[in-house]
Amino acid sequence: MRILLVEDETKISRALKAGLERERFAVDAALTSDDGLNLALVEPYDLIILDRMLPGSYDGTEILKRIRSQGIDAPVIFLTAKDRTIDRVEGLNLGADDYMVKPFAFEELMARIRALLRRPKESLSPVLKYLDLSLDSNNKTAKRDGRPLNLTAKEFALLEYMLRNPERTLSKDEIVAHVWDYDADILLNTVEVYVGYLRKKVDQPFTGPPLIHTKRGFGYYLGVKRDV
Repeated sequence: MRILLVEDETKISRALKAGLERERFAVDAALTSDDGLNLALVEPYDLIILDRMLPGSYDGTEILKRIRSQGIDAPVIFLTAKDRTIDRVEGLNLGADDYMVKPFAFEELMARIRALLRRPKESLSPVLKYLDLSLDSNNKTAKRDGRPLNLTAKEFALLEYMLRNPERTLSKDEIVAHVWDYDADILLNTVEVYVGYLRKKVDQPFTGPPLIHTKRGFGYYLGVKRDV
C-alpha cells in the first residue's frame, strides 16, 4: 500500500517515513505544499497524511479541497499542531477522514491508518482472505493452508495489494504505483520478478490450486485460474 506524506518539519517527516516503511508501506514524502499537491494529483495513493500549515502556495486545507474537487477519494488524515475544536471541525467538514494533533503517538497513527484502509472494503478485520490464503495486515504475517509464509517486506506488500483486489487483473503500472514509492529504482522486469517470487512461496509448496496468475498482455491477478 502506498502513502503520501506531506509534512514540512524534516525530522518528523523522516521519522514518519522510516516508521511507515518499517510497517511495509511505500511512502512518498513532500516537504512543501506545491510538491505535495503535484504528487497527490498525478500519483495513485491509498492514503494521504497531510499537515495543515505548510510552506508553498497552499495550506493543507487548500490541498484537500483541490484533490477532492478532482475526484480523488483516498483517505486523508490531517496531522497538525492546530488543535482548536473549530480547526478539527473545519478539516473534517472539508473532507478529511481523520484529524490528529501533534504531538502524537506513532502507534495511534498506525491504528487510525489501518482503520481507514479497512473502511473501503467494509471489513471489520485486518485479516484478508482468499480460499486457504490469509494475510494479517496488523501483525504482518501471511499463511496458506495454515502454514506461515516467509515473505520479504516487498513480497508482503505485493501480496497485500493483490489480496485487496482479488480476481481483478492488475497491470504492471498499477502494481508499481501501489507497491513501490516514487523514488524506487524500478527495472522493466521488476514486477515480473516479484510475482515469480510470490508464486514460489504462495503456490509451489502447496497442493491447493495455484492462486497467482498472468494474463498475458494485461497483467497479473490473484484468484482461481480462468478459462480464458
